[in-house]
Amino acid sequence: MTITTPRALKLFAAALLLPFATLSLHAQDWAKARLDASPRHHEYVPLKHGDRTVQAFVVYPEVKTKAPVVVLIHEIFGLSDWAKEMADELAAQGFIVIAPDLLTGFGPNGGGSSAFPDQDATVKAVSALDPAVVTADLDAAADYAKTIPSSNGKIAVAGFCWGGGKSFAFATHRHDLSAAFVFYGPGPSDVTNITAPVFGFYAGNDARIGATVPATIAAMKAAGKKYEPVTYDNAGHGFMRAGEDPTNNVPGNKTAREQAFTRLVTLLKEMKSASIASNATHNKTVASKKLTGPAIQCHDPAMQTAASM
Repeated sequence: MTITTPRALKLFAAALLLPFATLSLHAQDWAKARLDASPRHHEYVPLKHGDRTVQAFVVYPEVKTKAPVVVLIHEIFGLSDWAKEMADELAAQGFIVIAPDLLTGFGPNGGGSSAFPDQDATVKAVSALDPAVVTADLDAAADYAKTIPSSNGKIAVAGFCWGGGKSFAFATHRHDLSAAFVFYGPGPSDVTNITAPVFGFYAGNDARIGATVPATIAAMKAAGKKYEPVTYDNAGHGFMRAGEDPTNNVPGNKTAREQAFTRLVTLLKEMKSASIASNATHNKTVASKKLTGPAIQCHDPAMQTAASM
């Protein structure tokens, strides 16, 4: 016997299922919309090193003079729409931004970040990346920065979440960096080879990463390196993305995001005009608005569908 479902019932069932099927795909529609509306020039560039080619998202500012280059390292969620939108926001402030897709070639059918079926698969893939391959990919991005005619020769690295730890680690390897910006990422075990000043951006409600900062301060101080960590009170891990997400209900994330972005741009502009390197270590805590919701963790399953990193 064949059971025929009325068309109206089928449409109703489809309507119920559609949000669940598309939520993970369109959780960052707001970021994509901002990116699509940008007047700046975006392009994808294949960066070759050895027998590997990594795809990089490059954004150019609309400026008259040569500009510094920022190598942007994405979060554990891959080169997402938010990561690309963050690159565009930095370009809007006058910087060339190169954001390599470190999952290039590791996705289904040899694809990159966009080829993975869901966020969990992306997280697993990023977590499994070979650190040596990541470093080589970042080297390729920094080397490419030197070939850009509109670059002024200064290169900085900025990373977020998983990328925050990688930006700190890259500073131990790459000695022609003008600065390293670490957003809620842990420090490396050995900091003695760092030559660039390192600026940290941490969340007050992120004990997982915050607990590592005192040891990093001590290590950087002992090695005579410049390290300036700032902790943004009442913000959760991932506040740079969460703070501009329209679904964010934690005021501290929005405030931290605004303050941290202003600090980042200010430091980059100082880097553009003069050297900001000096041997000093300072630790600051920036007060924010009173927390009215749960802290956001980049590994919090509840947030992975609402606001992907």
